[in-house]
Amino acid sequence: MLAQLVRPLVRTQIQLLTQTQSSSAKLVSMISQWLGYLGIQAHVSHLKVGDGRVKISLDVGKPEQCEPQEWQQILDNIAQTHGRQDHESELTYANMPSDQQRKVARLLTCVIQAGNPETVPDQDILQQRLLKMGFDESLVLEIKAAVKVPGVFEPLLEDLEPDLAAFVLSKAIGIALMDQEISQKEDSALKAIYHVLEKKASVSG
Repeated sequence: MLAQLVRPLVRTQIQLLTQTQSSSAKLVSMISQWLGYLGIQAHVSHLKVGDGRVKISLDVGKPEQCEPQEWQQILDNIAQTHGRQDHESELTYANMPSDQQRKVARLLTCVIQAGNPETVPDQDILQQRLLKMGFDESLVLEIKAAVKVPGVFEPLLEDLEPDLAAFVLSKAIGIALMDQEISQKEDSALKAIYHVLEKKASVSG
């Protein structure tokens, strides 16, 4: 079930990469997601310990879902921006406009509620798990406040931009896997987000 979901997500991200001249920044932001997906050829080419951190370099090859001409276009885009400052920053919750932040928090809350349809999750446990997954603290607080009230999922998907949908989907998959399985309701929610992402990418292409 998870494989069927994340493999098309990689495919959609490939389409987004071929449509931007700032592929370098986007590829860097996607690598951490891709490592957990199927069909990506990636290995550590360099590892260094220093300053209390482990620093690695990665060689990332063509994903299985990527056609040769698409991969070449991505490589060309990266080559064109190499050596120039890339002004396109990674999409994070902190740098989203407030209306997008609210939509993200409410969408992720709906995914949590899909996994807990009968009960409200323990607030402290939920906060600990989300923070451990690397969620922004302000996003966690928004989710904690929203999870107490039943949410309506479908209207939140309207006018959802591709970058925002990809951000939400990557977080939603982690939420759905908190209990090591994906329920039918969680699966339906994840697929609904993915279908928006897929539709937006096909229209822009």
